Amino acid sequence: MDYVWAFIVGGAICVVGQLMMDVGRLTPAHTMTTLVVIGALLDGFGWYEPLVKFAGAGATVPITSFGNALTHGAIRELNKDGPIGIITGIFQVTSAGISAAIIFSFLAAVVARPRG
Repeated sequence: MDYVWAFIVGGAICVVGQLMMDVGRLTPAHTMTTLVVIGALLDGFGWYEPLVKFAGAGATVPITSFGNALTHGAIRELNKDGPIGIITGIFQVTSAGISAAIIFSFLAAVVARPRG
């Protein structure tokens, strides 16, 4: 049943994003940013962690999880190290994903031939 709930929750997040682009006429960048902010707000209110426990990968794979990770790391380190923890917590939790995105984007740019 875990797989079913992961599929439903992850699919619902993706449907919301698609509706934002199709019905709301938002650009992909605006949609992605909005979903990250929604994930951050949900974590700030303490609602994202129960969603992760319920849906597993359905809640940790979509882009909303990035907002969750940013806020979760900032709050955890704020409580541990004080105000400087806000900045260090964000980078501590998300640095691997950001680094991978930069490296793989660079490699794709080197290998791919632009059409034009």
